[in-house]
Amino acid sequence: MSASADRSPDSRFPIPDSRPPCRIAALASGRGSNLQALLDAIDGGSLAAQVVGVFSDRSKAAALQRARDAGIPARSLSPKAFASRAAFDAALFDAIDEVQPDLIVCAGYMRLISGGAVDARRGRIINIHPSLLPAFKGLHTHQQALDAGVAEHGASVHFVTPDLDGGPVIAQARVPVLPGDDADTLAARVLEREHPLLVETVRWLAAGRIALAEDAVQVDGVAGPPLQLAANQRFA
Repeated sequence: MSASADRSPDSRFPIPDSRPPCRIAALASGRGSNLQALLDAIDGGSLAAQVVGVFSDRSKAAALQRARDAGIPARSLSPKAFASRAAFDAALFDAIDEVQPDLIVCAGYMRLISGGAVDARRGRIINIHPSLLPAFKGLHTHQQALDAGVAEHGASVHFVTPDLDGGPVIAQARVPVLPGDDADTLAARVLEREHPLLVETVRWLAAGRIALAEDAVQVDGVAGPPLQLAANQRFA
C-alpha cells in the first residue's frame, strides 16, 4: 500500500489496547498553541498519548505555564548559561531523557538542535514548520511565501535532522494564498490547519504507522510522498 492509498477509518481507530500511551516530551519557545492542541486531543480521547514533560529555552514561554496548569512537569534552561550550543543541548536532552519519552515534539521550538543530540535520537524527534517544505525554511515563512508569489502555502511535520528544517517530511497541510493576504492573515489561515496536522501526525506515530527508515519516511512499512491532511482533518 502506498502512502497515498485509501485508508479506511477502521485502520486508524481504535489503537490496540495492548499498546501503551505514547510518552511525549514537548519543546516550545513561545505561546504553546501546538502543545495545547496535543493536550486537548489527549483530554478528548482522540490521541492515545501522554505529555510527560515540557521544555523550553525561554523561562517566560507561555507553553511552560500551559504545562503547569495541566499538571505536567515543565522546565526551562537558558542557553546563555552554557559555553556552546552543544553543551546546552546536552544538558537539555539529559533532562528530556529523564522523563523517558517515546517521541520528542518540537512544537514552536525556535533553536537549531546540534547534530549529536539529534543523531542519538534519530527518528524520535519531529518538528512542525509553517511552510510546505522544502520551500521557505527558517523564519518569516509567511512573508517569504507572499514575496515569492506562490498560490499555495501551508505547514509541514518532519523528522528533525541537524539541517535547518531539512529532515524528511512526514505530512503536510495546504492552504490557498488569497488576494489581499498579508503575513498575518496568511499565518492565521495556516495555523488553523497546523494544529490538526500535528495532532494527526502524532496519532499515526503513536500507533506505530509512521517510521523513519534510512532517510525515508515509511507509512505502514512503505516509503512514499508526504501524507496530506484532508479537509476532514484526516490523512487522505
